Amino acid sequence: MATRSDGIPRIAIIPGDPSGIGPELVAKLLCDNGVTEAANIVLVGDEHLWRRGAQQADLDITLNPLTIDEIESQSGLSHLAMNTIDEKDVEIAKVTIAGGTTSLRCLDQALDLAQSGKVDGVLFAPFNKAAMTSAGLNAEDEHRYMARYLKFDGYHSEINVLDKMMTTRVTSHIGLKHVAENISVAGITRAVELADSTLKRAGNSRPAIAVAALNPHAGDNGKFGREEIDIIAPAIEKCRERQINVTGPWPSDTVFLKAKRGEADAVVTMYHDQGQIAIKLLGFERGVTVAGGLPVPVATPAHGTAFDIAGQNKANVSAIRQAFDLLVKMAVTHRNERLSLANA
Repeated sequence: MATRSDGIPRIAIIPGDPSGIGPELVAKLLCDNGVTEAANIVLVGDEHLWRRGAQQADLDITLNPLTIDEIESQSGLSHLAMNTIDEKDVEIAKVTIAGGTTSLRCLDQALDLAQSGKVDGVLFAPFNKAAMTSAGLNAEDEHRYMARYLKFDGYHSEINVLDKMMTTRVTSHIGLKHVAENISVAGITRAVELADSTLKRAGNSRPAIAVAALNPHAGDNGKFGREEIDIIAPAIEKCRERQINVTGPWPSDTVFLKAKRGEADAVVTMYHDQGQIAIKLLGFERGVTVAGGLPVPVATPAHGTAFDIAGQNKANVSAIRQAFDLLVKMAVTHRNERLSLANA
C-alpha cells in the first residue's frame, strides 16, 4: 500500500439505496465544515446518482474523475465512476431490484478497494434491506454479506455508537425467548473484546466497558434467574484477567445512565433491543453503526433510507457526519497498522 503524503486517510463513500436519502446525505456531508480536509475522499458510484443527490440538496458538488489505478496517488475529493443503474430506473421512495443491485455493486467495489489497501475505510449511506434482498443479498444483513465477501470467518458484530457512547450485543436477530439459551461465557467474552478493540481503534487507549444483566435487578442474587451468577459474572472475570477494564453485570434499566454520565465508554448488552432502545431514545438522529471486527473499517448512519422524506431536501446530516468522523479515526489506526506490517 502506498503511503499517504498528506498524512490523512483515504475514505471510499458509496451512495446507498438511490431511492432514499443517501445521495442527498452524502452531498450535504461533503459540504459540511472540515469534511474534505479530514480525509481524501473517493466517491464510488454512478455519476448521475451523485449529481441527483447534489440537486436534491441544492448544493454544488464537483466530481473529479479518476481510475482505480490513480486512487493511491489521489488527494482531495474524487469520483470513481461506475455503471450500475440506469437513470430512468431510479424511483424515489420505492423498493426496487435496481436500487438493491446498485447498492450491492457499489459496496463490492468499495470493499475491493479497502481490502487491496487503496482506501483505508468505507462509509456507506443507508441501504434498503428489502431491495438488497431482492437483488441477491443472500445473507441475514449487510454485515454478514460483507464478512462473506471479504472471506472473513472471524468474530464480527454490529456496533452502535452515539457520540462517545458505544454498545454491542451478545445475541442479535433472534427471538427474545431464545436469548437466555444463546448467551455463554465465550459469547460475552467475544462481545467485550470487540467493544474494547473497536474503541481502541477509535483512539481510546483504556476504554471502560459496562456489561448489562439479562434479568431484572441483575437477577437479584438468583431470585430472578442464575444467568448473572453462572454465565455473565464469570465472563466478566475472564475479561478482567485479560486486562480489559470491564464491570458488571449491571441492571439493564440503569446501565445506560452510567454511560450517559461518562462512567462507561461502551455497554455490552445481552440482546438486540436492550441496547437499541436506549441508543435511539438518546439520539436517533446522531446514531452510527460500525461493522465491528471486520478486517477493514466500515461505518454508516444508524437510521434508514427515510423514503418518507426522500428527494425533499429534509435529510439531517448529523448521523452521517458522526459516522464519517468516527470512521476517519478508525481508518488512521487501520492505515498505520497496515504500514507497520508492510515495513516490518
